[in-house]
Amino acid sequence: MKIFLAQQNYHIGNFEANTAKIISAIEEAKKQGGDLIVFSELSVCGYPPRDFLEFDDFIEQALAAIDKIRLAADTIGVLVGCPSRNAKVEGKDLFNSAYLLYEQKIKGVVHKSLLPNYDIFDEYRYFEPAYEWNVLTFKGKRLAVTICEDIWNLGDDPLYRICPMDELIKQQPDIMINLSASPFDYTHEDGRKGIVKRNVLKYDLPMVYCNTIGSQTEIVFDGGSMVMDVNGSLHMELPYFVEALASVTWNEDGSFADAIVRNADTVDELMPMPWELDPQKGIAQIHKALLLGIRDYFGKMGFTKAIVASSGGIDSAVVLALACEALGAENVSALLLPSQFSTSHSVSDAEQLSRNLGNHYDMIPIEGVFKAYETALKPVFEGLPFNVAEENLQSRIRGAMVMALSNKFGSILLNTSNKSELATGYGTLYGDMAGGLGVLGDLYKMQVYTLARYINRDREIIPQNIIDKEPSAELRHDQKDSDSLPEYDVLDPILYQYIERRQGPREIVSLGNDAALVSRILKLVNNNEYKRNQFCPIIRVSPKAFGIGRRVPIVGKYLV
Repeated sequence: MKIFLAQQNYHIGNFEANTAKIISAIEEAKKQGGDLIVFSELSVCGYPPRDFLEFDDFIEQALAAIDKIRLAADTIGVLVGCPSRNAKVEGKDLFNSAYLLYEQKIKGVVHKSLLPNYDIFDEYRYFEPAYEWNVLTFKGKRLAVTICEDIWNLGDDPLYRICPMDELIKQQPDIMINLSASPFDYTHEDGRKGIVKRNVLKYDLPMVYCNTIGSQTEIVFDGGSMVMDVNGSLHMELPYFVEALASVTWNEDGSFADAIVRNADTVDELMPMPWELDPQKGIAQIHKALLLGIRDYFGKMGFTKAIVASSGGIDSAVVLALACEALGAENVSALLLPSQFSTSHSVSDAEQLSRNLGNHYDMIPIEGVFKAYETALKPVFEGLPFNVAEENLQSRIRGAMVMALSNKFGSILLNTSNKSELATGYGTLYGDMAGGLGVLGDLYKMQVYTLARYINRDREIIPQNIIDKEPSAELRHDQKDSDSLPEYDVLDPILYQYIERRQGPREIVSLGNDAALVSRILKLVNNNEYKRNQFCPIIRVSPKAFGIGRRVPIVGKYLV
């Protein structure tokens, strides 16, 4: 049996485009003599559709798409993901389902059993879990079809009370097939391979695993679809962060042939080892994920041009470099907004960066505008010292300027705040926190430096002085980030323990950190939730990102 895996990038709710893409892959697989083609979870509508699922018209369009795809499934079997209606009175109205289409008919429908309701997932909000489990018969073979989370309930501390494969294995299937929408984070690749291997070894069956790729606002899907044989050996792995269509031949004896093995060096890890913040970890994959996140956000929203406020600092330099690589330098502009507190090398570094990248840039000094504000505010501020109010005023002037250019020329402002700053509130609402998309908001400052060096791996794109100099917001003379924050090599690991690892103060102090410093940092994080609540979407690359995956109260009392 020749089985194709279609690793595709879908546009949520774009049924016409998604259906055309699915049918195109089906036609190509038929040309190559395919018997069965497997697509990813909710491929017809795109994942995650969220509250679109509450619209009856949305479901009708999804089911109409299944009818179109069914007509293409004449000489080839098709496994495709789509919502389906719950015909029973009990429970929610919808299932998250996989359809087996063949001979232009719906031959079977399998429903997802395990509905994740943690981090970025909220499937139990919309779907009813499966209440029965049946293998699907196709060309004399018995297929145990599962959907994403259904294969993850293994280990010593399972999250769910049932395991779908424990039920399906009773029906003596010949192979496991999983339709997934498993998102990227820089710790996930080894764990995903490990969980596939655990299933293979536990149930003594091979597995075909098809994952989606593409960015859906905050969430990036990286692909890495795979075929693993009954011995737990990775027989085929599709590339990451790109669409791919590949086939494998499943022989009568259960073995596989005619496949290409890629990235197989980590497959022997059953699960990832305990992981601490390492700025070097997964930096090449992070780079690809951010490029895909930018490119898909613009492409799927119909935007073409981006603008970045370029300060001569590391964060704006990295965002500008990523934007130019993702969108083309001709579609990216930079705006330099120096004040009387900006150093000459910050301006020259920002100019050199744009020359290296080949993007257009403008410069608008803000000293005069700032002094006009000072004059206007003088009757109210009379006799009060220069403080954070004047510092933030400069940031807000810059925000107004760059948004003016964004409005005038139709460019989307890319935000440059990093995770360390967002965590501690080191940013100005309606100033440097403005933007349509947060590019670095899930990277700690130390990771940003590593990414800058990675961008420079072949040639100097980001001027070395930007990487070497001490970070500063330059909102007053001789200002340094370390005036207000601990050094980033001290700050970032503590933030990581609190945010990604969900460790409390006692656990973090037990790792050798100063108790007073830990208390100060954690209070900064909690007290600035109100700022993050107003922030733009952030491209997610970590196991726990700010935004939809981290839901804490703004007015909570914990640790404050």
